[in-house]
Amino acid sequence: MPENDIAKLRLDRTHIDIAPRRRRRRWVWIAVSVVLVAAGIWFAASKGVTEVETVSVTTAYPYQAFTLLNATGYVVAQRKAAVSSKATGRLEWLGVQEGSAVKENEVIARLESRDVRAQADQALAQVSVAQAGIGQAQAELGDADLAYRRARDLLAQKFVSQSAVDTAQARYNRAVAALASARAQHVAAQAAARAAQVAVEQTLIRAPFDGVVLTKSANVGDIVTPFSSAVDSKGAVVSMADMATLEVEADVSESNLAKIRPGQPCEIQLDALPDRRFRGEVSRLVPTVDRAKASVLTKVKFVDRDVAGSARVLPEMSAKIAFLERAVGEAERQPRIAINPDAVTERNGTPVVFLMQEGKAQMVAVKTGARLGDNVVVEGVKPGDKVVLKPAPKLQDGAAIRLVQKS
Repeated sequence: MPENDIAKLRLDRTHIDIAPRRRRRRWVWIAVSVVLVAAGIWFAASKGVTEVETVSVTTAYPYQAFTLLNATGYVVAQRKAAVSSKATGRLEWLGVQEGSAVKENEVIARLESRDVRAQADQALAQVSVAQAGIGQAQAELGDADLAYRRARDLLAQKFVSQSAVDTAQARYNRAVAALASARAQHVAAQAAARAAQVAVEQTLIRAPFDGVVLTKSANVGDIVTPFSSAVDSKGAVVSMADMATLEVEADVSESNLAKIRPGQPCEIQLDALPDRRFRGEVSRLVPTVDRAKASVLTKVKFVDRDVAGSARVLPEMSAKIAFLERAVGEAERQPRIAINPDAVTERNGTPVVFLMQEGKAQMVAVKTGARLGDNVVVEGVKPGDKVVLKPAPKLQDGAAIRLVQKS
């Protein structure tokens, strides 16, 4: 093959398109530029945000400075009862429900009583029969007494024999005995009537004391028995408690018994009423130690009886008790607003705190007071506010802030 023909076999690269490669490089540079711009924006934005820690404004009480011991317990009614009946029968009427206030001896339920009432009526009829028997015996005694006297008079005049007098006297003695028997039968009939009336009374279920119905155990139509021995029978109809006897029972470790004494003042806080404090006093210590818990049951009574008996304080509520070193005045029982003292700083000689509001620092002037434990009393903020802890000297009002990200 001629040399010129071989040269013609070479590839001609002058027409290869290099445009796709250039376009790929262009998109890579665009992506890198976007990333760099975003990083720059983030860096510029984050450079002006201050990371801070916050604490909450809380409520504190001055009496906490005199607290010797804290304990938890429950509200318990010292007088309570499961009310039932001594009789057995079907519940015919129930006049109370949960929460009903009842008075002592008030009828709260009734059993079917037609049979026992019939027996009571029969017993009363027997009393009337016995009463009539007494009248008959008295009449017989009067007639026998008259005959006996006449016989004695006739014997004195020799008109009758001694045997006739003896017969009259025997009749008189029998009349006296008959009257005594009639009177005894009357007493027995009255006793039977009272027993029948007691049986009727036992079908009426009465409140044993003034109190409030806690639970209802039976409904109309249920069989009520004294010991709930029958199938599907009920022993108690309702359970009730005397709200005037409410106390708080708490377990105190035996190692802390030296800090507790009867009559010691206390402050009671109920979990259901967190904003209220009730005055209390150690009523008594149960004179035995629980081996399992190494504690002694301590009972704290409410000093304000009207508060303890109110509808807001209920049995089985959770409670916290502060055993105090001494009795505190009314002013020391009032709540105070307090915060961590490290949250308070100064700007231009004025005490201030920085609230965290939607990512911004809001400077608020405050007035500080006495120390309460680890906190300080302040005015100018409210409980629940989030304030900056240990604010930096350069932190100003309106500055952008965010919480420290803890790893």
